[in-house]
Amino acid sequence: MKYLIFGTGEYYSRYKKWFAKEETAALLDNAPDKQNTCLDGIKILSPEEGVKLAYDAVVILSFYVKAMKQQLMELGVPEGRIYHFYDLHKLICRTERGLAGAYKKPVQYFGGAERVEKADCTLLLSSDLTLGGPAIALYHMAVTLRGMGEQAVFASMLDGPLRETLLAEGIPVIVDVNLQIETMREAQWTAGFSRIVCNTIGFHVFLSERDVEVPVLWWLHDSAFFYDGADPALLAGIRRENLRFCGVGPVSREAMLRFLPDAAIENLVYGVADEAEGDRKQRDHEKVCFVTIGYIEARKGQDILVEAVRDLPAGIREQAVFYLVGQNTSRMAQEIRETIAEIPEIVMSGTMDRSGIHEILNRADMMICPSREDPMPTVAAEAMMHRTACIVSDATGTASCIEPGRDGLVFHSGDVQELSEKIRWCVEHRGRLADMGERARGVYEKQFSMTVFERRVRELL
Repeated sequence: MKYLIFGTGEYYSRYKKWFAKEETAALLDNAPDKQNTCLDGIKILSPEEGVKLAYDAVVILSFYVKAMKQQLMELGVPEGRIYHFYDLHKLICRTERGLAGAYKKPVQYFGGAERVEKADCTLLLSSDLTLGGPAIALYHMAVTLRGMGEQAVFASMLDGPLRETLLAEGIPVIVDVNLQIETMREAQWTAGFSRIVCNTIGFHVFLSERDVEVPVLWWLHDSAFFYDGADPALLAGIRRENLRFCGVGPVSREAMLRFLPDAAIENLVYGVADEAEGDRKQRDHEKVCFVTIGYIEARKGQDILVEAVRDLPAGIREQAVFYLVGQNTSRMAQEIRETIAEIPEIVMSGTMDRSGIHEILNRADMMICPSREDPMPTVAAEAMMHRTACIVSDATGTASCIEPGRDGLVFHSGDVQELSEKIRWCVEHRGRLADMGERARGVYEKQFSMTVFERRVRELL
């Protein structure tokens, strides 16, 4: 096989291991500054130039699969030769028993994971061991299970910093990159566990061939965006005996129901460990402080926020400061950086560690989640934990938890003018934000506390 790989960002880093250099005709990227350079010894070309080469398949390593697939087809690439990383099982699992020969990667065991008694143990499967929301939520489930006196093993497609946290808690860890493309039948080491919890839509290929004797809880954290590239027929073909669906809120539930409209999807909102219990709200700044936290990309909607701030009257804007916290090397981040050169009230701070995030949330007057879609952003729950109320779009799952005007504010997704009006209201009524923050703390305690989460897990499992 000769491949063109479309995408050179995060998901290229996650999946490049499956493509030998000699199998890769070229890498494709739309960013002019990347074109005609090399990555991992492979030339990066524009899609227009790349599709002129000889190739058998183009593999999209990005979640922006709809736009990228459309672009390729407009360049004359047949639809049948375009694949997504969700399709790698079709391309790479080339034998009846799954991965063949050199394609099979070694499984790594940590903390005595290879010695656990599977018959009395729950297997928790995560896409990665980053400190992102879904992985942290599953970590809290592991801790909860241990508190219930049950043994749990945490397994992941990719290694990451969460591994050390799990091991410090006495929770064994398995890292198996083959889970990125293998089914349950092919990942033979997963057999024998008393139950399995799969985190996110990323495990739909794994579940497409499963042992129905093993109870599975499929915990969905994903918005519709993350279903792009998934094969509807594969999803529809997943056997549902002994399979229980749970979602973190209405956004994740509706995303799955588009594919499986008759699925019974229960509610299981994650828990957030209380790191603000007893803290007093710290406020020592003159300006009203707003903060937005998240990877800077179209889905998270920071561009909507920038436009809303720009629309504010100068006299209002000068009374506020807006911090954009998060990975800021994306193309949209570069565009925002150029735009805010004339808006000194917006500060791009880059990424922060966990202590930095908790500190800025404790000092902020309001959190803003301007996402175009976001199932249940963890940072909003953390903000409310710190007695910081939120302005959220109605495309976030958090909107279903807020009583507008009492413990937070909600605006219509993408509506720049309405978001601008909500921000102006906060500046003009800054004296009411502390009380709103106290009521937001009540939302955290009722919806997102570990006590509530642990009760829900006990009821389910």
